[in-house]
Amino acid sequence: MIKKLFLALIFLTTLVVSAQEGTSSPYSFYGLGDIKFKGTHDARAMGGLGVAYDSIHLNLLNPATYSRLKITNFTVGGTTSYNNLSSEQGKETAQRTTIDYLAVGLPLGKFGAAFGLMPFSAVGYKIQNQSLEGDLRTARFTGQGGINKVFAGAAYNFSNNFSAGLDIQYNFGTIETESVVFLPDVILGSRENNQSNITGLSANFALLYTKSLANKLTLNTSFGYSPESKLNSVNSRNLATISYTVSGVEFVNDNDDLEVADTKLVIPAKYTLGAGIGLPKKWFVGLEYIYQENSKLGNRFDDINNATFENSQKIIVGGNFIPKYNSFTSYWSRVNYRAGFRYENTGLIINSKQINDYGINFGLGLPVGGRFSNINLGFEYGKKGTIYNNLIEENYFNISVGLSLNDLWFEKRKYD
Repeated sequence: MIKKLFLALIFLTTLVVSAQEGTSSPYSFYGLGDIKFKGTHDARAMGGLGVAYDSIHLNLLNPATYSRLKITNFTVGGTTSYNNLSSEQGKETAQRTTIDYLAVGLPLGKFGAAFGLMPFSAVGYKIQNQSLEGDLRTARFTGQGGINKVFAGAAYNFSNNFSAGLDIQYNFGTIETESVVFLPDVILGSRENNQSNITGLSANFALLYTKSLANKLTLNTSFGYSPESKLNSVNSRNLATISYTVSGVEFVNDNDDLEVADTKLVIPAKYTLGAGIGLPKKWFVGLEYIYQENSKLGNRFDDINNATFENSQKIIVGGNFIPKYNSFTSYWSRVNYRAGFRYENTGLIINSKQINDYGINFGLGLPVGGRFSNINLGFEYGKKGTIYNNLIEENYFNISVGLSLNDLWFEKRKYD
């Protein structure tokens, strides 16, 4: 079993690190790109709630929960996204399928550990504008790439009620953006290509406190802190004059590599407060508030004038319900039903307009096998941005599938 999991881990690592298009959002042009959700699909189906946990699922949002695992867990998930992009000029659609995470969680007595790989951010957009800044030029903007992170973390149970955990992440990736502009009555156009190779460390610390209440209820509270960290961005720029053949193939007439300064990109400090109440193995309802110092964000190059950043806030409400987890007669009574809602001010301001993002989630945890393994299905509908102020509104629908596979790796044999 262990050998099979590690072979799967190596294979999926290759897929995640390879150039997958993780987003179709035009807002991924700014800052570090489109910041990806950091948790598994069972948490995502509850709106992204990190204060909820159990003993068989790995909670990647809250490293303090690693020591609450009772069984070894291997988890992997992917998402297909359908995005409808609207502006005052027209509409377009886009579809992307990505691998979102792969990770292993290990229970080690009072300790717990986890390691894995997931995207941190993604860049992926294609925009064409036939009339830019009041003239008749034609402009095309494209971007691709993103930042991945390899992480490892551990947690310790100081008591039955209190635990603390820490994640360390190594972030790496390449982001490439290109703009092509043609002026009227000019045969040759201009092309600018920018590339950034990004590396750096970051961390995430969390505390978890649980308390038993009357009527067998349990109260969960959590606090998370991610300190500000800086990534190194090694930048390059190439300028070229181009033309197109009759078949539409781009032909480069002349090009020059320009020296541009390397930069430091900030991952802003983040604070998370969460609380929830529930009946173990039956139901749970929680609330989470996330504050991030996004005013310290910056763009990879300093020649973007219409975008600024402010501190961001996110509110999450979510929960789950299991009719009867140990039912022998009804499979659907053992299914974990999840739902949630989130609202986020992303901190990005373009053309003096805040870019907000909100969505609703629901999902199912379907039991499989005999070791508490699950197939976690998730569905998300959301909206980001606006059609006003010469901006773009995204209406997206995501379908997510996650596998949560469990096994006893360190079980002591009773018979030899």
